[in-house]
Amino acid sequence: MIGSLEAEILLVLKALKRAPARTVRTELDRRGTTLAYTTVATSLARLHAKGMLRRRLEPCQGGMRFVYESADFEHKYLRNLLRGVVTLFGPAGVVHLNEELAKLKPAEERELRRRLRL
Repeated sequence: MIGSLEAEILLVLKALKRAPARTVRTELDRRGTTLAYTTVATSLARLHAKGMLRRRLEPCQGGMRFVYESADFEHKYLRNLLRGVVTLFGPAGVVHLNEELAKLKPAEERELRRRLRL
């Protein structure tokens, strides 16, 4: 699962395509979310560890830095969310989820299947 800060960082990085932590921090600040550089860098590293981002080490003035880019985080996040429902709520959660899915319109179901790659 991801928190609201991580979700916001993912959205920023998706818009930027690829960027180092400093650029992500600057864009967050421009959008009204002021954070310390270390907070952004730590969040990016955690998102990478969760498989939500790819990163590459590249040279920069004064040394090396990671440049991050979006992975297929929506697909991975939705799958993890479904696993979480099963883990947290067991069979009752699965039954409830199936009941909610049955309420979807055909176009909504197709879109969900496309996003989950089912």
